[in-house]
Amino acid sequence: MQRRIGAAVLAAAAITMTFTGSAQAETNPSCPSGVTQIGATKYLKSGSTTIASVKQFKGCDKNWGYVYVWDSWRANHRTYRLYAGVQVRGAEFPSGYNSVENKQELWSYGTDTLDKCTKGYGSIVASSYSDGAETEERC
Repeated sequence: MQRRIGAAVLAAAAITMTFTGSAQAETNPSCPSGVTQIGATKYLKSGSTTIASVKQFKGCDKNWGYVYVWDSWRANHRTYRLYAGVQVRGAEFPSGYNSVENKQELWSYGTDTLDKCTKGYGSIVASSYSDGAETEERC
């Protein structure tokens, strides 16, 4: 009995670690020396289903917005457009705005905004879905 409980505790710990650890982004192709996530990840949802992650990074003396589409949503949605940018406090539109069709991830262009208060921005537009999110502000 004790052996089963121990195995169950280990399995639960492994599952918890799998879902609570921070997601690792792909390497930013425009910043070969690497980037560091700043602030918490924001999630795009369709109802109760999470469909994408939105993050902000710093690296190479710039801020970067990032959006990553989850496999489960992408498997059923082949035509969509991603947008990524960096929202600067007081600006009407995101900086470093970038977009792409039907890809799993997108980096914004780097912005010279490390001395400003910023949020990462990401959105998805598809025939059956359109929404965006901003990360928490980082100064």
